[in-house]
Amino acid sequence: MSPLEQNLLWVALPYVCLFLLGAGMIWRWRSDQFGWTSRSSQWYESRLLRASSPVFHLGFLMVAGGHVVGLLVPKSWTQAVGVSQHLYHLGATYLGTLAAVLTILGLVGLIYRRAVVKSVRLATTRNDLVMYCFLIVPVLLGTIATVSNQLFDAHGYDYRETISPWLRSVLTFQPQPELMADVPLSFKMHVVAGLLLLAIWPFTRLVHAVSAPVGYVSRPYVVYRSREGSAATARTRRGWQPVHTQGTGNQGSNDTAPSQGA
Repeated sequence: MSPLEQNLLWVALPYVCLFLLGAGMIWRWRSDQFGWTSRSSQWYESRLLRASSPVFHLGFLMVAGGHVVGLLVPKSWTQAVGVSQHLYHLGATYLGTLAAVLTILGLVGLIYRRAVVKSVRLATTRNDLVMYCFLIVPVLLGTIATVSNQLFDAHGYDYRETISPWLRSVLTFQPQPELMADVPLSFKMHVVAGLLLLAIWPFTRLVHAVSAPVGYVSRPYVVYRSREGSAATARTRRGWQPVHTQGTGNQGSNDTAPSQGA
């Protein structure tokens, strides 16, 4: 790889993607706060959603946590607290594989639901299709990189010697693209796909992940009412109240009459 290609991939691309991530979040918040949502399709179908969504979110949270620890925590820190490279490799490999399996299973379920449930399929936008493509590719490439380089090798590839310090150098504005020169191709492709996913993140429904954990516990419930219940509520708000008549021929019936001041 020439120095130009190296700088384009491992210096220019990361900064462009991170800029789009940050600027896109600000733009989305300022211009489309009402669209800052996952646009839940539970109204159309709930059974498959209940089965697939928690699995996907659990797996994706595990993947995100593993990336934060593996990429941002220096190797010297984990060794200082007694975690050897072999122990770290075992934990990262098997927990990473479990996270990948959960993420893929949940994602397959969600995509299957959008494909076979007509109402959900009709509610799917082009933006959603693009988002799914950008989401599937890094997940699959990360799984391939883990299986091919980590799972069947007792020692595996130590990305904390190359990819991790490279990313930290980018985040501290002291990029060292030469660290990526000898990284296996599968990991390089995974990194590029992950950066592109971050670039489009603010412009898709994935944006809700930034705020969902913050207000989820304290947010009010979304209440769904039947048509009969909604009609009764509307009548009450217009001044109609149920009145039980007594001492007449209609004794025991449940009739309605306008309230005082209606």
